[in-house]
Amino acid sequence: MSRNKHKSDEPHLIGHKAGAMTRLRNYFLTGLVITGPIGITLWLTWTFIKWVDGWVKPFVPSLYNPDTYLPFPIPGFGLIVAIFVLTIVGFFAANFLGRSLISVGERIVGRMPLVRNVYSGLKQIFETVLDERGSSFTKAALIEYPRRGLWAIVFISTETKGEVARRLKDKSEMVSVFLPTTPNPTSGFLLFVPREDITELDMGVEDAAKLVISAGLVNPKYPEMLEEAIADPSQLEIVRKPEDA
Repeated sequence: MSRNKHKSDEPHLIGHKAGAMTRLRNYFLTGLVITGPIGITLWLTWTFIKWVDGWVKPFVPSLYNPDTYLPFPIPGFGLIVAIFVLTIVGFFAANFLGRSLISVGERIVGRMPLVRNVYSGLKQIFETVLDERGSSFTKAALIEYPRRGLWAIVFISTETKGEVARRLKDKSEMVSVFLPTTPNPTSGFLLFVPREDITELDMGVEDAAKLVISAGLVNPKYPEMLEEAIADPSQLEIVRKPEDA
């Protein structure tokens, strides 16, 4: 009797242990999801601060460097100095004398065969990226790539201009798009695509980038209510009533 009783209890004990292990695994994964992004962000920030400090601090005179007087280094002091110096440089570059000096320097660099190509390319990139008035990726879209029937996410850059647009003037209206790679969206391909071959998406560029980085694992929530309202205009009144009230 007792032997059979112990045997009947074994499945219950096994199930209890399995349930406990499942809960522990879920707790661990939940903790990883919460702390992972925070930890990586803090690590990247700390690495960037130390990298800037390593470059800037050696140029700071010991008289003005707090590390000279304290028994421990102050992280971020080099970053503060770099921001201050860049602001001062921008201030002087904004007046007439600064612009004149920059023009003279650019003319000198323009006479150097190899250096001028590197400088002009980097300057154009920085001006395009940092110019607040400049256009950036504002829309995400789909194109058939690398062949018909296969679709890829792209970021719309701007209408095709310059020589490329002139060479393709006999074609339909062309749009410059950037096709990012997975999982690194900073690399990719510049494509010139006819506008009629582009299917614009409702999701933002940030959501599309998450979709690319995660290789399709992170999907932004699609506004299904809006889709239903577009299909059935009478639904628009149902959506608007709570807001009007």
